[in-house]
Amino acid sequence: MSRLASGLQRLRRSSSQWEVLWSALASCGLVLFSQLAVAMVPRLVFIAAIVLGRLWRRFIGVAASAPLFVLFNILLLWGVYVFVIRRETSSLLDMLINAECALLLWGFYRILSGDPGIVACDSSYLEEAGCKDFVEAIYSSEKLPMLSRVRQCTWCKANIRGYDHHCPAFGTCIGQKNHRLFMALLTGFVVAESTYTMCSTKYITRCISSGTIRSENPVSLNIVISTTLFSILQVLWQIVFLMWHIYCICFNIKTDEWINWKKYPEFQMKEQPRSDSEVKFVNPYDKGMLCNIREFLKPE
Repeated sequence: MSRLASGLQRLRRSSSQWEVLWSALASCGLVLFSQLAVAMVPRLVFIAAIVLGRLWRRFIGVAASAPLFVLFNILLLWGVYVFVIRRETSSLLDMLINAECALLLWGFYRILSGDPGIVACDSSYLEEAGCKDFVEAIYSSEKLPMLSRVRQCTWCKANIRGYDHHCPAFGTCIGQKNHRLFMALLTGFVVAESTYTMCSTKYITRCISSGTIRSENPVSLNIVISTTLFSILQVLWQIVFLMWHIYCICFNIKTDEWINWKKYPEFQMKEQPRSDSEVKFVNPYDKGMLCNIREFLKPE
C-alpha cells in the first residue's frame, strides 16, 4: 500500500487527503455523467457534461483526476458487464473479459506506483561538466555520458531516463522502466474494450431481435449503449496511438525526441559546416528494426 500511496502523491499538487477524496468523487461523477451523456446525445446532455466539468474546476475548485477517471471507467465497464451483459455471454468469453479487467486494474496499479526511470544527479557532476543546471547537462549529454537519453518532463519536472512522454491518463511519466508496461496496458485496453464492445453489441442485438427491448430496464439498456459507444471511440484512437508507439519502438525514437529533436544536438546534422546551413534530422539511436525491438524489450 505504501507504493500505491507514493503513486497517488504524484497525482496531486498538494498533500491534503481531502483534496484527493474530492478529486476522486469528481472523477467518479464525471464518469457516470459522461456515460449518461453518450446515451442521451440527442438531448444535448453531452454539452452539459462538458460544462459541468468546467464548472467543477472553476467555481467549486475541484479538479477531476485523469487516472481516477480511467480507473472508474474500468470499474464501470466491468460492473455493467457483470450485472447486465454477463447472462448473454458464453463461459469462455466470460472468463476472458473478467481476466482482462482484472489484469488492467493490476497493470494500472503497477504503472501508478512504479518508477518510470527517475534520474538524480549530484551537483558535483554538473560542476565537473561545466553545466549550470540539470537541464543544460541533459541538452549537452555528451559532457556527461551517464545522462544519455535522460530528458526532463515539462509537466512534472522529473528527469527520466528514456523519457517518452507524460501520460495524464496514468498520472506518470513514461520512461525506460515502465515503457514496456505502458505498451502492455495500451494493448490491454484495446483488447478489453474490443471484447466488451463485442459482448455488448450481442446483448443489444438480442434485445432488438427478440422484441424484448421494451421490457428491458431502460436505464440498464442506456448504460450498455453508452458504454458501447464509449468503448468504440476509445478503441479508435487507442489503435492509432498504439501504432505510433510501435513505429517509435521499431525506429528507436521517443515521442519527446521526435517532437523536440531540435533541442537535442545528437539529432541534428548540418549538410555543410557553415553556421547558416540547414539542419536536418538524423537518428543516432536507430540500429535496425530487430536491434531496436531487442533493445526495447531488454534495455541496457
